[in-house]
Amino acid sequence: MTDPLYRQIAQDLRGQIQTGQLPPGAQLRTELELREHYKASRNTIRDAIKWLVSSGLVETRPGQGTFVVEKIDPFVTTLSEDPETGLGGGEGEAAFAEVRERGRNPTRIGPRVELRQAVGNVATRLRIEEGTQVVSRHWERFIDGIPWSLQTAFYPMDLVTRGAHQLLMAEDVPDGSVAYLKQTLSLVQVGYRDRILVRAPNEEESRFFRVADDGRIPMISIMRTSYQATDEGPVPFRVTYTNLPADRNQLVVNFGEVPPARAAAASLDPPRS
Repeated sequence: MTDPLYRQIAQDLRGQIQTGQLPPGAQLRTELELREHYKASRNTIRDAIKWLVSSGLVETRPGQGTFVVEKIDPFVTTLSEDPETGLGGGEGEAAFAEVRERGRNPTRIGPRVELRQAVGNVATRLRIEEGTQVVSRHWERFIDGIPWSLQTAFYPMDLVTRGAHQLLMAEDVPDGSVAYLKQTLSLVQVGYRDRILVRAPNEEESRFFRVADDGRIPMISIMRTSYQATDEGPVPFRVTYTNLPADRNQLVVNFGEVPPARAAAASLDPPRS
């Protein structure tokens, strides 16, 4: 039995992708061009593209077109605290060191430093009133040139007025903010809490990570609240948001005695029942 026309078209395009005629990242012809090339109706072409999308071979970007999916080697971030720096996994130079240990190349743009008013979760997690001034430090981060994550850390302005002026500088803190705050203000981090959410990307994330905004590739959003030691117990001093697309990121948390080797990426295929 002959396959329907949409399936024949999809198979032809799949062959072009598999042979490299349409390499990763390449843009397919427009819908009108495909209709003319295959002498097919609009609905037939759309059904063919839907088949390719459901097969994970192409992705449609609103306002841009349809592109061959770039196969990405997922990176595994260890969320457990680094005992040497006090930084949680995925933060600062500790995160970049983990990338380099795997033989991959991390780069970043930033930090972009801004003075902002605390609202919503930032105010709630820092236990300050909404409208209180905070310092935000924002990075765009890449692995092997591919957008990896967006990260923004928020600090109460009180830390700056007490002497932590480097938080206002648009440059990386060499030994990390935890070590800097300990040296400058005798502020000791005693722990942190991660809250992990899964959601659809917003417009900025869709553009930066080059993913559709329909949630087909969800965002992993880690909201980390860091705590300092005080006579009254742990008090928050920083909130960090790390947003990562799920197609290129996996997360690991170590507890107790585990082998020192870094975790490798796991298969994304679900286990068979």
